[in-house]
Amino acid sequence: MSQALKTRPQIRPQIRPQARPKTRTREDKAAARLVWIDGARFRMGSDVHYPEEAPSRLVEVDGFWIEDRPVTNRAFARFTQATGWVTSAEIPPDPADYPGALPEMLTPASLVFTPTEGPVSFADAHAWWAYIPGADWRHPLGPGSNLDGLDDHPVVHVAWRDVTAYAAWAGLDLPTEAEWELACRSGLDGAEYAWAGASLTPGGQHMANIWQGRFPWENLALDGWARTSPVASYPPNRFGLYDMIGNVWEWTRDWWASAEPARGCCVPKNPLGGAEADSCDARELPTRIPRKVLKGGSHLCAPSYCRRYRPAARHAHPIDTSTSHVGFRCVRRRAAR
Repeated sequence: MSQALKTRPQIRPQIRPQARPKTRTREDKAAARLVWIDGARFRMGSDVHYPEEAPSRLVEVDGFWIEDRPVTNRAFARFTQATGWVTSAEIPPDPADYPGALPEMLTPASLVFTPTEGPVSFADAHAWWAYIPGADWRHPLGPGSNLDGLDDHPVVHVAWRDVTAYAAWAGLDLPTEAEWELACRSGLDGAEYAWAGASLTPGGQHMANIWQGRFPWENLALDGWARTSPVASYPPNRFGLYDMIGNVWEWTRDWWASAEPARGCCVPKNPLGGAEADSCDARELPTRIPRKVLKGGSHLCAPSYCRRYRPAARHAHPIDTSTSHVGFRCVRRRAAR
């Protein structure tokens, strides 16, 4: 995506952490539950897919709790109602933060996937991404759209400042890349997918919300969903976690960096990724926006284009950018890092 599309100012959340409620109502039936993940040593990454996933390497992660599904529109609405939080997509960007930006880009907006009319080159993602003023988490497709029927779909159009603000309010945190991948693999160390076997659709069953058809114009929606799906619509992994693959990409704490092999004889413990300054895309000048690691792929991942519906897959995403296919889930640790 061009720099002109990256329009989110960095603002630190000013919200006090708040304990999660201990009692549940019927309305909470689809709410996330925290699942304990035992600490483990496992093989992270892959040597046989995209180069940014390599090398495959041993890492060790302490135990933690993780939400069993992505944060939903229903849950995010509670957060905004309790705090008055305004998301990045709803805030006009500061021109000082984006020198040279076109005036029409300096308006509250977000990126929305828009199918093309036919086959296009994969070289330029602008063909299927539209920067739409008025698109935000309440209006996922832009003005005129709303959340009717989407309460239990993952919240989207949330930038880094939004997800960290939610986590702080909930008394939680965002997972590291290693924590996220350990939870996704659910003990299937080295497996291609987040489920047993080497088939994307074992026995013809759709295991995740991904794209079927020729991307980005032909969406057959054989799994029943052309865009996001309600959380927990697909089978959980062996740890009881839903939507770790597909539906929406998920933010992690790690600054983007190339995967590094272990140094010396020691297995890295609780790796944390790279440095913020090094996470920027050097091609994006004069404004360089730090990037975080996204995991899990989304409903736009397709065998014909983006085969990132796997535990090892990873993607660099600018912290100021919100889109219609990126969401998040939270974790809790025994002790702060």
